[in-house]
Amino acid sequence: MRRVMSAAMVMSLGWLNPMVGVAQEVQSAPQQAQQTGDSSFTLKVNTNIVLTNVVVRDKKTGVVVKGLKASDFTIYEDKMPQKIASFDYENVDEAAVLNEKATASGKVSIADMLEHNFAASPEQLRDHRLMVFFFDLSSMQDEDIDRAVDAATNYVNKQMQPADLVAMVSMSTGLSMDQDFTSDKASLLKVLAKYNGDDETGFANGTTGSTDGTSDDTNAFAADDTEYNSLNTDRELFAIRAIAKSLERVDQRKSMLYFSGGLTRNGIENQASLRAATNEAAKANMAIYAVDSRGLQALPPVGDASKGSLRGNSAYSGGAATAQLAANYSSQETLGTLAADTGGKFFGDSNDFAPAFQQVQRDTEAYYIIGFHSTNQKKDGSYRHLTVKMNRQDVKIEYRPGYYAPADFGHQKTEDRELALTEQMHSDLPATDVALYLQALYFRANITKQNESLLYIPVSLLVPGSQIPFVKNGDRDKASLDIMGRVQNSQGVTVGNVRDTVKLALDQTQEVKRKNIQYSTGYTLAPGKYHLKFVVRENQTGNMGSFETDIDVPDLKKVPLKLSSVVLASQRTPNAAKNPQSPLIRDGVEWVPNVAHVFRQDQHLYFLYEVYDPAKAKGAPEPAASPGLVRRDGGPVRVLTSIEFLSGGTKVYETPAVTADMINDPQRDAVAFQFDVPLTTLKPGTYICQVNVIDDAGGSFTFPRMAVRVMAPAATTPAVAGTPATTGR
Repeated sequence: MRRVMSAAMVMSLGWLNPMVGVAQEVQSAPQQAQQTGDSSFTLKVNTNIVLTNVVVRDKKTGVVVKGLKASDFTIYEDKMPQKIASFDYENVDEAAVLNEKATASGKVSIADMLEHNFAASPEQLRDHRLMVFFFDLSSMQDEDIDRAVDAATNYVNKQMQPADLVAMVSMSTGLSMDQDFTSDKASLLKVLAKYNGDDETGFANGTTGSTDGTSDDTNAFAADDTEYNSLNTDRELFAIRAIAKSLERVDQRKSMLYFSGGLTRNGIENQASLRAATNEAAKANMAIYAVDSRGLQALPPVGDASKGSLRGNSAYSGGAATAQLAANYSSQETLGTLAADTGGKFFGDSNDFAPAFQQVQRDTEAYYIIGFHSTNQKKDGSYRHLTVKMNRQDVKIEYRPGYYAPADFGHQKTEDRELALTEQMHSDLPATDVALYLQALYFRANITKQNESLLYIPVSLLVPGSQIPFVKNGDRDKASLDIMGRVQNSQGVTVGNVRDTVKLALDQTQEVKRKNIQYSTGYTLAPGKYHLKFVVRENQTGNMGSFETDIDVPDLKKVPLKLSSVVLASQRTPNAAKNPQSPLIRDGVEWVPNVAHVFRQDQHLYFLYEVYDPAKAKGAPEPAASPGLVRRDGGPVRVLTSIEFLSGGTKVYETPAVTADMINDPQRDAVAFQFDVPLTTLKPGTYICQVNVIDDAGGSFTFPRMAVRVMAPAATTPAVAGTPATTGR
């Protein structure tokens, strides 16, 4: 439901168990609304260069042709000629002496070079063959791992050349850098020996057995991956991206030998991940040589010992055999795509993996690195086809067929945008392009015998209107925000999520830059410590902002006077939504928390708080409990409260005391108090606001304090005359 009002726009987005999301436009805090001109500027220099490796061989002998110059090559992108900006020649034959010296000194770690002396000594990396062995243990059975390890061991012992620098990376429950680039055979063999252990999962391509013709593999779901459910089928692609990203600064060609038990694509998210992985590999000048470690497979119609029993009659109708062939092809197709799109090669359906190592050595024995700045400056994310030609006919050339152009936010596909938002949610590096402010409160949840200790946590996320670039559309200003949030408990387990897109359409007279967009949601949590993170993206430029904080949900059973958070608000908006969980919606009116606690003199200051389980007045009879509930339906109590304002330690104003003598919120067994304090007679300045709460019948009390700032009224809005008044219940 959507309503547009002169003071605010409210969108009820409905419940997302266990939370609800609501976006509102609220009057901005003065210090947030005041925007000054900024005379500074940012100078951006685009140094993006496209690199491609070219191997030139004699047509008759297959020998690499050496001694060529840049003028011998012509390179085209989408049939458009490009000007060669850089040209280099790499020859591993020249690396033997240098590599032997490096081995003797023990300084062959590229990571060490990158961190310490890479810029000073880039020649140490010239004319070397850089190879990454990536073992995807999570997708391989024991026998698959044995085959892959045996092949790699044979390469190290018999095929490895002095120019070869090899790194070892593996992935089981996580990505692990097991050995940095080295030519030390003993170190490499030691790492390979560890891969024959029991760390593998082996069922990454298994099925659940929930439909006819599929087997029942109990390992198809890994409980510790639940936090990454949206990406768990893309873990291998994400790992490839991470490896490629770490090697971007090394200009030489890199080769990845990717040992896998198959990689199955499931859904559009994998399409985005595959595109991102191949693009990152292309930017890092890394070719992928994918090896299906399952080798030559026999696919019996009834399955083998690695799978559970089939269901139905598919084993006899041919359906099971067809399904197995389709699944096997699907798991190999992605491996083939990774190899083809990065200039590598796929090796499958063979028990001999030696040709994979030989192919890498052959492709990198000597090659030319050609770089150019594309004449097509569009950042549309499209695939650019490359063509390399030479001014002689007696040679054949090998190069990768193309690359994905960078994409700005306006040209990204929907799945790419969603992937970027999810990655920012899981990133340790905060996004700061969009300013965010957040407030988390707590109230008792509606109680039953099963959940009397649970608390409802209203969360308010505020985005300054000045941060949102609205687009004019007729007489309306339009914009949209993507919002993603999660709550994790002290063990790091996600206990709540939210994902919304908020669409805004405002009248031009509403002065968006003087207002804020406030998004409201909530979680029902047990007492304990939690970590809360939100990511917001505005969908005009793609800028993001993030907010992380730790929250402590109190155990109300351990305090003598059980008091909720104190809500301070400057707005109360009509809201007819039936939301029994939210304590901020009362009698068809929603309280909008003021996150900054900054108010103007021409505004009202609304207070809302609750006292739970107040003591009975002496001599009062025990009230009857409702069926299935532990709350009371009424009964004499005596709770007194007032609010006072302090300035410099001196009390400058106090509301009249209000006394409650009954439970007025039986859903939470609470005495709820509401105050309306006009601020016209309070001078501008900062005050300490103290809420006095006394349970007279129980002999307990509390006096929470908070800072409040009062500003002068807006110049265009006349102040409201009168004396501060209060109402309470």
